[in-house]
Amino acid sequence: MTDPRYTPLRERHEALGASFTDFGGWQMPVRYTSDLAEHHAVRQSAGIFDISHMAEFTIVGAGAADYLDYALAGRLSALAVGKAKYSLLLAEDGGIIDDVIVYRLGDDDFLIISNAGNRDAVREALTARTAGIDVTVADVSDDYALIAVQGPNAEAILTGTPGIDAVSIPWSEQKYYAWASASYAGKPLLLARTGYTGEDGFELLVSAADATALWDAVLAAGADQGLVPAGLAARDTLRLEAGMPLYGHELSRDTKPAQAGLGRVVVADKERFVGKEGVEPAEGARVLVGLVAEGRRAGRAEYAVVTEDGAAVGEITSGALSPTLGHPVAMAFVDPAVADGSVPLFLDVRGTKIPATITALPFYRRKK
Repeated sequence: MTDPRYTPLRERHEALGASFTDFGGWQMPVRYTSDLAEHHAVRQSAGIFDISHMAEFTIVGAGAADYLDYALAGRLSALAVGKAKYSLLLAEDGGIIDDVIVYRLGDDDFLIISNAGNRDAVREALTARTAGIDVTVADVSDDYALIAVQGPNAEAILTGTPGIDAVSIPWSEQKYYAWASASYAGKPLLLARTGYTGEDGFELLVSAADATALWDAVLAAGADQGLVPAGLAARDTLRLEAGMPLYGHELSRDTKPAQAGLGRVVVADKERFVGKEGVEPAEGARVLVGLVAEGRRAGRAEYAVVTEDGAAVGEITSGALSPTLGHPVAMAFVDPAVADGSVPLFLDVRGTKIPATITALPFYRRKK
């Protein structure tokens, strides 16, 4: 059994009274005060998350763009410098090894951020796919910390954080799924306008050695703007409301992209890419849908979705009583025959059938 891992911000979390949980082999803060308070803060003002458990890989070399077109499901060669793109790393049979975000730092220089629990699998797959290509893959995860500031006040908080300087693009001109270079206390800082909450916000990639000082500075700058530290519990309900998939729930090695509503991520007309031959789901394979219900009893992961006569036609992957909307929401894989909403469906909540309605994702969309 391997020892649990901690991020460079462990002492800060302990001082803030965080409760910890295991996540991908890391001991991560699950909450500081209450799940609801942290969730509402992100929707109404801002929350700061330590996501330093995420894995980072650099892809460098004259063949980097062509390599990524082959190694990933998307067409990353079309990505402009300064932009980011969501993509999928597929196995030969089309199953999902991980979902990733790719940042183009230069013509021949890319950064990939992947899920913590899949770090080894991603590193192995990326490295194996370099054969015969002028490219170098490096796992730089241990060199960096990643801090997310999410919520309607995120931009104002970061613009007011002392020490963040040399921002390459004016804050107000920074676009979603793009990045800007900056510095914190004279050290390199990457500001990515991406996130996993459905709100506006930024993810800050900084040297692990500088993480504590940056965390402290941002928290202090946001003290009068409602900024609170937020844990994984709030992050999970936020991403669920935003209809964002979580690996190990909506995505897995046995899931094909189209089943999870991610068929658009795959550029099938590329001449070659790993997974091309097996990317289409089998006939009759279950598909991901959003479900809403009334009342207060929410379905949870692995609860069955049933018809009126009790026949199982699906399984919930993620579910919760939505803090923002006030009613239960869930994502579930269901049989294609019921995915159009024509058949009344129910959540089997510990033996009680709760009526549920299929709805388009996301459940929540912020007002811009």
